[in-house]
Amino acid sequence: MNRAELISEIADLTGQPKTEVGTTLTGIIHSITSALSKGEKVTLVGFGTFERRNRQARTGRNPRTLAPLRIPSSRVPAFRAGQELKDVVDGRSRQKGWQSSGSAPAAKKPSKSSKSKKR
Repeated sequence: MNRAELISEIADLTGQPKTEVGTTLTGIIHSITSALSKGEKVTLVGFGTFERRNRQARTGRNPRTLAPLRIPSSRVPAFRAGQELKDVVDGRSRQKGWQSSGSAPAAKKPSKSSKSKKR
């Protein structure tokens, strides 16, 4: 699934316009990226945790010449999946139903009238 497909899927689920969903998704990604650049963790309970990890400097090898290379230390983003996500992906659990709490009205079942019409 790419970004456009994700936006379409969310728009279908929520009943919101794709432009609004796209703006919201951009804001979420920006917020997570900003927090990671500051060294903060972002935890979405049940889904997972985004964090920044430090890689130590190490010695590698050039695959063509086999000459040793110095690889500098770096900071990299990492994601650790939450237990609920792991269970759903592994098939041990089913994904919970999704209900919109936004502006899209939920579909209502027709109610049965207590009075029946007699002819």
